[in-house]
Amino acid sequence: MGVLALLVAFPLVARDRLPDRLATHWGTGGDPDSSMPFWAATVFPALLWLALAVAVLLTLWRARRSSGGVTASSWTGVTLGFTGVTLLGAQASIVRANLDRTDWRDAGSVTVWAVVTLAGAVAVGAVALLIGRRARVTVPPVAGPALEIPEGQRFVWLSRVSNRWLHLTAAVCGIVSVGAAVTAMGGLTGLHTVWSAATFALAAVALLACASVQARVTEKGLEVAFGPLGWPARRWAADAIASAWAENRSAMQVGGWGYRLSGLGTTVMLRGGECLVIRTVKGKDFAVSVDDAERGAALLNSLMAQRGAGTA
Repeated sequence: MGVLALLVAFPLVARDRLPDRLATHWGTGGDPDSSMPFWAATVFPALLWLALAVAVLLTLWRARRSSGGVTASSWTGVTLGFTGVTLLGAQASIVRANLDRTDWRDAGSVTVWAVVTLAGAVAVGAVALLIGRRARVTVPPVAGPALEIPEGQRFVWLSRVSNRWLHLTAAVCGIVSVGAAVTAMGGLTGLHTVWSAATFALAAVALLACASVQARVTEKGLEVAFGPLGWPARRWAADAIASAWAENRSAMQVGGWGYRLSGLGTTVMLRGGECLVIRTVKGKDFAVSVDDAERGAALLNSLMAQRGAGTA
């Protein structure tokens, strides 16, 4: 919805400084060779984005019904991210080229901004691909509080949790950042807007990194990764953990939300309730609020028992 609103709002804000027809296509020599009425240049990119978003969401819905949804997340993010940035950059470039012109034939060149837009779209698509690949992780069914792991068998336990309010705040900051960047790119505002866009972009990235957490137990030990890209991350080798257990905690107990330090040790609190807690061999406690914490603790304890038996 943010991309759709920006595609429509941006040319409307600059309406008084634009001709009745806008140059919308440029030849190989860099001169405009085709135009559209203002209303068409405003509506066409928005309709294109809306049609693509609907098609992608319908395809994603069908894929989730047929295969559980784990195979569609990567291409969905790449498609929407790449196309959204491309359309926004193209719209900003068109407005900038036509700004303060009386005739569309006098529009300026868009070559530089087209290159910038393409680079940005590729970068966003690459990030979306990385996020999608991290999401395609399956967890084998393991039941029961006490687990026996056959020697030589590999295993993985994975649990994720997110805070929707932090995600919403990050999305708002991201939309404001993109809007500010597009207006600066379109020539409607000065350089100071770029700094505002950068500030809101940093806020969005920081909030996004704090809005979700993933805990993973493998034969190597425990890894707790933050944000959609799994960075930053904290890791404990199996021989560095003395014990693990599941425990219910609330934000009030640990002093609030996020990464908290309290009398209970360190807690990553994104939602109240079940937490996976470990105690290191140095006597320090670390907890993370994730689902299925009991199974994760059982796997850690079984792994430590195996290591202990192997060194005995």
